Amino acid sequence: MQTGDTKTSAPDAVVAFRCNLCGTPNQCVLSALAREISSCTTCDSTVRFRAIGRLVTRELLGREIALCDAPVRKDLAGLGLSDAAAYATPLAAKFAYVNTWFHTEPPFDIANVPEAHFGRYDFVIASEVFEHVAPPIAPAFDNARKLLKPGGKLIFTAPFSLDAVTREHFPDLHEWNVAEVDGQWRLRNRTADGEEQVYTDLVFHGGPGATLEMRLFSCAALEREFERAGFARVRIADEAYLPFGIHWPHRWSLPMVATAPGRLTAALRSWLPQL
Repeated sequence: MQTGDTKTSAPDAVVAFRCNLCGTPNQCVLSALAREISSCTTCDSTVRFRAIGRLVTRELLGREIALCDAPVRKDLAGLGLSDAAAYATPLAAKFAYVNTWFHTEPPFDIANVPEAHFGRYDFVIASEVFEHVAPPIAPAFDNARKLLKPGGKLIFTAPFSLDAVTREHFPDLHEWNVAEVDGQWRLRNRTADGEEQVYTDLVFHGGPGATLEMRLFSCAALEREFERAGFARVRIADEAYLPFGIHWPHRWSLPMVATAPGRLTAALRSWLPQL
């Protein structure tokens, strides 16, 4: 199977693909190409990882080329937010790309970005990050747009539903902590009004105490956030690309690409408040 069309493909159809991150030829059944399940025998990449690599090369270089085969372009600057090694390593080899972390070196907090970083990057990758940012979430979207050069790209993934609105798990966080009590993880919060709140049944990604899920986005709400933050356009990257082992069996939690305004659009927006 050499095309992106999976409409007539049975789940047990055998797919031969080349990992676009490490270059390894692979083979598996279509149903094994899942968002979060490793399907490359060398780098353990998932469909999400390979989709991120593909979107970077497609959006920046304008063509379908495996990341591992892409030309070295150190003139293109990129920033990663806790990116997985499977795509962070080849990105660093090809671009002027730096991966960052919230709790370790090099540190970076998307909700609190120093202005020195604004306008520095041709692309920013935020994959499975924004669902963990403490509310309010709006500053994270604002900062992601400000990080980008005119026309820069935000490659974005987060779990999302097809509901009308985002479901915030802890909308009134103020003074809070997460601790294990009698074998159960709990979040204790004191709201700005002094109300004491206790939450149980917490959802962690990567194990308890690691990355707490703060919300479940809705697709429509994400699109509204990108627009509110000033992105010129956003698209849902729902296309399959079987040559790289990319397949999306569901309509939710798909990658998205948000584009910062170009120079002319940005200039017009800066003038509007003066009119």
